[in-house]
Amino acid sequence: MTHKRSDHKKQKRKRQVYESNLINNGLQLEATRSVLDEKLIFVKVHAPWEVLCTYAEVMHIKLPLQPNDLKTRDSAFNWFSRLLRVDENIIKPEQEFFTAPFEKEHLSNFYIQDKDTFFNPATRSRIVHFILSRVEYATKNNVKKFGINKLLDAGIYKAAFPLHDSSFRHPSTDPDCPSERYLLYKEWAHPKNIFKLQPLDFIRRYYGEKIGIYFAWLGFYTNMLTVAAVVGVGCFLYGCLAKDNCTWSQEVCDPNIGGNIIMCPQCDKACTYWNLTITCESSKKLCIFDSFGTLVFAVFMGIWVTLFLEFWKRRQAELEYEWDTVEYLEQEEQIRPEYEAQCTHVIMNEITQQKEHVPYTACGKCMRMTFCTSAVLFWILLIIASVVGVIVYRLSVFLVFSALLSQHITETQAIHKYLTPQTATSVTASVISFIVIMILNIIYEKVAIMITDFELPRTQTDYENSLTTKMFLFQFVNYYSSCFYIAFFKGKFVGYPGNPVYWLGKYRNEECDPGGCLLELTTQLAIIVGGKAIWNNIQEVLLPWVKNLIGRYCAAARSEKIVPRWEHDYHLQPIGKLGLFYEYLEMVIQFGFVTLFVASFPLAPLLAIINNMLEIRLDAWKMTTQFRRIVPQKAQDIGAWQPIMQGIAILAVVTNAMIIAFTSDMIPRLVYYWSFSVPPYGNHSTYTMKGYINNTLSVFNISDFKNESKPSAPQVGNQTTCRYRDFRYPPGHQHQYEHNIYYWHVIAAKLAFIIVMEHVIYFVKFIISYAIPDVSQKTKSKVKREKYLTQKLLHENDLKVVTKSMGKIAGKIFRVDSPFRPKAE
Repeated sequence: MTHKRSDHKKQKRKRQVYESNLINNGLQLEATRSVLDEKLIFVKVHAPWEVLCTYAEVMHIKLPLQPNDLKTRDSAFNWFSRLLRVDENIIKPEQEFFTAPFEKEHLSNFYIQDKDTFFNPATRSRIVHFILSRVEYATKNNVKKFGINKLLDAGIYKAAFPLHDSSFRHPSTDPDCPSERYLLYKEWAHPKNIFKLQPLDFIRRYYGEKIGIYFAWLGFYTNMLTVAAVVGVGCFLYGCLAKDNCTWSQEVCDPNIGGNIIMCPQCDKACTYWNLTITCESSKKLCIFDSFGTLVFAVFMGIWVTLFLEFWKRRQAELEYEWDTVEYLEQEEQIRPEYEAQCTHVIMNEITQQKEHVPYTACGKCMRMTFCTSAVLFWILLIIASVVGVIVYRLSVFLVFSALLSQHITETQAIHKYLTPQTATSVTASVISFIVIMILNIIYEKVAIMITDFELPRTQTDYENSLTTKMFLFQFVNYYSSCFYIAFFKGKFVGYPGNPVYWLGKYRNEECDPGGCLLELTTQLAIIVGGKAIWNNIQEVLLPWVKNLIGRYCAAARSEKIVPRWEHDYHLQPIGKLGLFYEYLEMVIQFGFVTLFVASFPLAPLLAIINNMLEIRLDAWKMTTQFRRIVPQKAQDIGAWQPIMQGIAILAVVTNAMIIAFTSDMIPRLVYYWSFSVPPYGNHSTYTMKGYINNTLSVFNISDFKNESKPSAPQVGNQTTCRYRDFRYPPGHQHQYEHNIYYWHVIAAKLAFIIVMEHVIYFVKFIISYAIPDVSQKTKSKVKREKYLTQKLLHENDLKVVTKSMGKIAGKIFRVDSPFRPKAE
């Protein structure tokens, strides 16, 4: 108890020192006891006009000089966008100004109509937080301790946050209060606005540039997805219409063709011979996704992603100018308290030539980095191990499903039309894969934070960048590894029935359906993309809502008094140190799904756009109703996420080209149509797809089975051969079971296709990147005009005043009677 009292006294002394220093810095403080908890005291902080002006100059904040006088031409789409905008009578559009870094001595040159509105709410909060972060509260061993963040970490204060200006349910009763939170909820966060454009300037005014640019990016990404979704749906409908004319699928379903083809068992011992017609339904579905429309869509998406990134750069440049983040002079970032607490080593700073404290030596830093890198690699290998586990599950459970879902050719039950062993294995493995992904995601999130904490980055920006790299590497492997396996490894290294390839010397490699693995990849993507969207949205909505509901219930039970605004806000959820990190991560992972594997699932952009329309409103709802108001921060762009998306865009061209070449059956079909359906290889007089199934299924002699892989079920009738999916010579040929000429034609065509498709798309991407400037001409004109006005109003006027003053001084000097005055002639 004595120790606790001593701690309380120290904390109280630090609070008193800190608050007196805040008052010395010009801030006005008012302490108020809590209505609900008498032990809790709120200290309200207000910055008067003089303090705002002083620190606006220190922070180089850009403020209005004069209204924008450049004439702008209305876009051809303005009439349409006006229908989707927020009602201008409710949220008035912000007037455009030319701005310049604030200087107190040139106060008269700035556009000040009302001192109360000259600094917007976000700027006021940013200035106050700047002061709070730099005021001292103690000195220990000649080292000054300062900043609200350290006080919060030490538990000296429970929370520090800007206040919401009103309730979100109804406007303030105070006529001077703008009730911006209520307007944001009503016109932005409410579900009725799902098809409306976002009031970005109003969001930035209330929450600051960092929040504003996130919602600007998310809105822009969603708008661009509209084009991709329309084209994707068009390609999907083309596949639906073309499936009735799909010759190879008709052959599979034809009882006289597919009905007479007996397929070899796909596993050892337990599996039986099966009839090709049981894959009839899956072959019809495959015709929808594995069509010419898929190729068109893959090429289109390679170009779309470049257009999206280039047009975003232009939009970002416009926002940088409009929101005054172009070349803004950011103050030196404050050192993280965790970093400073570990500063026990003294080194000489090469630049200042002064001694400074650091937490580790060069050797110590090297050891930390080695340990952290090893830990990250270990966890990535653990994810790969989990993927291998799912693959082993696929291989082992296929035996079970093969036994349960009898594939005997005499089976006629309706369930066998749809639930084949391949389908059952694929769906259950996809669900298990999704569950494993989400569990590992929760675990690694904590592990990544622990590793980054141990790494001890110096500033918050360094911390976020380091965590971003780790989390994205993990998420990339976690979410995409199963898709990469199905797309590029499953069914590619299986050997043939007489000499199958085994995993770990025990599990026989699984094969694709006779139509390929594309349908399975589509199933995997649909489950992961859809499941992830539903899981994240439920998690994001329910958790803060339930926490706040419990908090409100407990508060209501304690008191029926009127609770003031600051106490309402205190019981809301804090946004967390990482802020928008998880929101960006979620969207960039989705961006990867939409671009990397879109050739197998043209409906991915449609699912993404539906998710994003909900995501925007859910994020807005959280911000306005469930979370405390965020401390506004400046941000020029979306940070490290931009190069990550550019990397995904480059990789997407390769993955989609390889999916079409190696996962789909498009290239083998084209090779058959143009080369093997007609002489010298084929028997048809014209180019046709007839006979494709028979040509692509190789023949195997049942007597050539090895004892360990020979099926226990008896062979059907007098059948001496079975068929399997590969391009090999038949038994009795001098090169029996070796790859035939068709195989080498297909391989050559696949490699040629990848090279041509990649080069064409990369060339078009290069042309587009070159043709679309990063900054529009309109924005360039505004920047030049602003620089001209700054030069004219702030600097040339100073020069005139100085020149005029010097002239008067010179005149006075020469009017004085001096012995050095020249004599008159």
